[in-house]
Amino acid sequence: MKYRSSGNLKGMDKGFARGLFKSMGYTDDELMDRPIIGIANSWNTLVPGHFNLNQVSEFVKKGIYRGGGTAVEFGVIGACDGIANGHEGMKYILPSREVICNSIEIEAQAHKLDALVMLGSCDKIIPGMMMAAARLNIPAIIVNGGPMVGGIEFDGRKSDATSMDEALGMVKSGQLDEEFLGILENTCCPSCGSCAFLGTANTVSCLAEALGMSLTGSALVPATYAERLRIAFKSGVEICRLAKDDLKPRDILTKEAIRNGIKTTMAICGSTNAVLHLSALAYEAELDMNIVEEFEKLSKTTPQIVKVNPAAKWDMEEFYRAGGIPRAMKNLGDLIEGSVMTCTGKTMADNLTQYQYDYPPNDEIIKMPEAPFEKTGGIAVLHGNIAPNSAITKPGAFDKSLHHFLGKAKVFNSEEEANDAILGGKIEHGDVVVIRYEGPKGGPGMREMYKAMKFLYGMGLNKTTALITDGRFSGTNNGCFVGHISPEAAEGGPIAAIEDGDIIEIDIAKGVLNAKVSEEEIKKRLKNVVKPNREIPRGYLQVYAKLASSADKGAVIL
Repeated sequence: MKYRSSGNLKGMDKGFARGLFKSMGYTDDELMDRPIIGIANSWNTLVPGHFNLNQVSEFVKKGIYRGGGTAVEFGVIGACDGIANGHEGMKYILPSREVICNSIEIEAQAHKLDALVMLGSCDKIIPGMMMAAARLNIPAIIVNGGPMVGGIEFDGRKSDATSMDEALGMVKSGQLDEEFLGILENTCCPSCGSCAFLGTANTVSCLAEALGMSLTGSALVPATYAERLRIAFKSGVEICRLAKDDLKPRDILTKEAIRNGIKTTMAICGSTNAVLHLSALAYEAELDMNIVEEFEKLSKTTPQIVKVNPAAKWDMEEFYRAGGIPRAMKNLGDLIEGSVMTCTGKTMADNLTQYQYDYPPNDEIIKMPEAPFEKTGGIAVLHGNIAPNSAITKPGAFDKSLHHFLGKAKVFNSEEEANDAILGGKIEHGDVVVIRYEGPKGGPGMREMYKAMKFLYGMGLNKTTALITDGRFSGTNNGCFVGHISPEAAEGGPIAAIEDGDIIEIDIAKGVLNAKVSEEEIKKRLKNVVKPNREIPRGYLQVYAKLASSADKGAVIL
């Protein structure tokens, strides 16, 4: 069979390229008679979700050789949202997605790779990898590193990294002794892996599986389970078959598959960042889809049948044991389009029918659609005079008493200003914290307002306040929040016109985000807006700020 790499490695005139490969020990058989399978590995010792990927990679290589391919490996950057959170480093996190996508494209095209196994975990890495797969359209499989297990019990559930910020708020408000912080710090993250809650990291791993881009049942296997290595081996075998059959990402990433991904995200109450990443993926796959509109439409017909942290006490290990994504998708029944193709070479329906569950079901975690946690999806799209294009929220993760919220605005032009005000006791019951100039262009980089929400939780304000922003949120956040407000303040969006004391209304049932301010007054204020003088560091952020699209378009570089 003639592979892409054949044009680079076969023939008398290709001795130069073969010689370079042979300098690293490759043989004629490996170079000319087998598909060259690239392993895009984001292993590093900075990110707990990536810490085990070198071991995972070894099992992928074994699978590739078992399947008749030749493995070649290269590195991909990967930054940790948690470590970057709450400071200037978070401005680089979302923009890193485009770098990841671009770097994989460059490596695969420069070396004419026949197929790719992409090893990643965490928030922007797997989306960037899937975007690259869609752009390149050569056979590809996603293999994630798996979630970490939960830590010491805290506040009625197993702890995780975010418990530290909740605990800090409790210390500040006098609810918790400071000495406990040290104990919690040592025990909240007892293993490597992506964080133990359904944040963006685990949401995008679940998405890759729901889209058919990773093996069925693979998303939620904990990082420390032996099954994680068996999945890596099977993925190595499968990618060789995909290369031989020439089954490509765009054969898998159809409109129907994207809708399966949206419905699964709704059903499990995944991260709001899924809207950004699916928008970007549809863009790279050249699908004519408005993802925000799809979320808005499908939210009304897709029940929430899963509740895990941050919507409940259960962590990712428990979600996996309850049946994970296979059981969630199978329970959705006819809502899932079963005829779509997947990276196994079988349809989604075949995969779900043939999947073997190793643990008993737990209907406290995964329910049937006839008796769901909620009749509508865990993510909602809002519109109004603050968000003419759209805004995104996650009602499935916060108390129903907050589904209609009316409060007074307290306005901040940066995340840092808001965090200082919260910890300084300047936010009161009934306030709506407004954080603006944190969008893709204004931030730049569209930072997460994760810490602000966690501090509100720790200060005992999570059920009596709300937060709205043109930035975004971590998947672990609960409490009444609305993000992705488009257009953003930096592009003249009406959020820039909000003033302290304005009455803000959030109404989930009606899909509304409004300021009780007349259209004429908003226009008048916008004419007099003075943007904050924010210096953008020289380098990549300047490029991103100039070229990034708005949040409702996926914050991609256009």
